[in-house]
Amino acid sequence: MASGSAIEWTQSTWNPVTGCTKISTGCRNCYAERMAKRLHAMGQKNYRNGFRLTCHPESLDIPLRWKKPQIIFVNSMSDLFHENVPLDFIRDVFTTMRQADYHLFQVLTKRAKRLMEVSPVLDWPENVWMGVTVESRNYKDRIDYLRATGAGIKFLSLEPLLDDLGELDLFGIEWVIVGGESGPGARPMAIDWVRGIRNQCLEQQVPFFFKQWGGVHKKKAGRILDDRTWDQMPAVRQPVVG
Repeated sequence: MASGSAIEWTQSTWNPVTGCTKISTGCRNCYAERMAKRLHAMGQKNYRNGFRLTCHPESLDIPLRWKKPQIIFVNSMSDLFHENVPLDFIRDVFTTMRQADYHLFQVLTKRAKRLMEVSPVLDWPENVWMGVTVESRNYKDRIDYLRATGAGIKFLSLEPLLDDLGELDLFGIEWVIVGGESGPGARPMAIDWVRGIRNQCLEQQVPFFFKQWGGVHKKKAGRILDDRTWDQMPAVRQPVVG
């Protein structure tokens, strides 16, 4: 349950959990659900349950088998803080991330309230970056939940960006990613929404990463904003990668 990744802000994915359930508007056109159905049809054993949430204890040690340091997105096909993921399993994932201290792990959730609730009983390694998804202004409270956690590096994934988020308080946030929705039924993203976030990041001195415009043909749309790419990342120790 690990592979190289085409996601612009990471290098590999590791999925000790697969499957999920939809909780907010950003979930409507979930890419992970589409991919899980495809992998299930292909007979991939880890997707034997399709997109039903499934923990994979046999996958817990995969990052320890990777000897070359890399940046790893955890659970690109699920949500580690889903209510049906046992706390002990979340702890097991954190144990692996602590042991594999030569990697950098990026964890992303929409279940920000549960994240905050279990944060005190998690051992937060320095090589774990914790993020929340905020796709519209209705979910900006996730930022406050994230701020209340013990994560050393906290980041926002504003993708798929579905409306103007307005004013953002980025205190305690070390990184902001913005991206438009892609794939079938992709909803449009306005350039002024992106510029507004970019400008606030510059004002508050928070690294800004523009992932994509998205759309049905995301490669054609590209990722140029105002004549340049924006690939800023937190200025902290990162694995040396080739």
